Amino acid sequence: MPDLNQVASVDEVGVNERVARFCSRSIKKDSKVEALKMVLSMIDLTTLEGQDTPGKVRQLCQKALHLHDAVPGLPHVAAVCVYPTMVGVARRALGDNDIGVASVATAFPSGMAPRQIKLEETRIAVAEGADEIDMVISRGAFLQGEYGFVFDEIAAIKEACGEAHLKVILETGELGTLDRVRRASVLAMHAGADFIKTSTGKIQRAARMPVTLVMLQAIRDYFYETGRMVGMKPAGGISNAKLAVHYLVMLRETLGSAWMTREWFRFGASSLANDVLMQIQKQATGVYQSADYFSKD
Repeated sequence: MPDLNQVASVDEVGVNERVARFCSRSIKKDSKVEALKMVLSMIDLTTLEGQDTPGKVRQLCQKALHLHDAVPGLPHVAAVCVYPTMVGVARRALGDNDIGVASVATAFPSGMAPRQIKLEETRIAVAEGADEIDMVISRGAFLQGEYGFVFDEIAAIKEACGEAHLKVILETGELGTLDRVRRASVLAMHAGADFIKTSTGKIQRAARMPVTLVMLQAIRDYFYETGRMVGMKPAGGISNAKLAVHYLVMLRETLGSAWMTREWFRFGASSLANDVLMQIQKQATGVYQSADYFSKD
């Protein structure tokens, strides 16, 4: 386990200044269209509600398969993200294609369950067909300085994932400071995370650009140290295409072109896809389509 006391402090003023510069970049029309298509290909279409039903999940999968059939050349989204009980439904609905099935696990969103239950939930989701597991860390233990406990739990969940990729959700809105976000990122990567993810989307302070930049910088430094690439997933609160493109600019200028694929970067979102589609149509036709032309689920 890394010595988190040796992790450098974050220059919060510098982080905010860099984020402001990312948001001021001017992007030409052709580049904007390509960026919008890239955003679309990186989305994890998500439904994580207590009222989810097999019918709702099948509808979301149909949306993933047929985002806008009238517009040729658009990429599929990366994955559909559901609760473990809905993984089998999503797997069957998606059939044999390259859209993944992601499942939250480990007592999402609170993480407040015994480790054995978290491990069993993870194994069930994988057995049902999940390609990716989005786990939440035990924030209470982390905030109390029980870093070894959190490290061991992530490592155990990673082992339970088998061939499935592991995304580790830090729930940055509950960590409180950018220094803690940096330390949690380092801890998760050393414990075996394939991705680090900002948020569950279930608390008000979800993904924010300064937080994401700190996590991207941690990924960069970890890569320089170990040679292992780790992915990034901002989730919650990214609902419009313009903001998503700003995230891509930040990604490109922090980690470089190697990370500019859905294998290494995702957006956790439920409504982002619709706005991206509207913006792509606007670029092609000069006018906006009505939001009513796109399914909400």
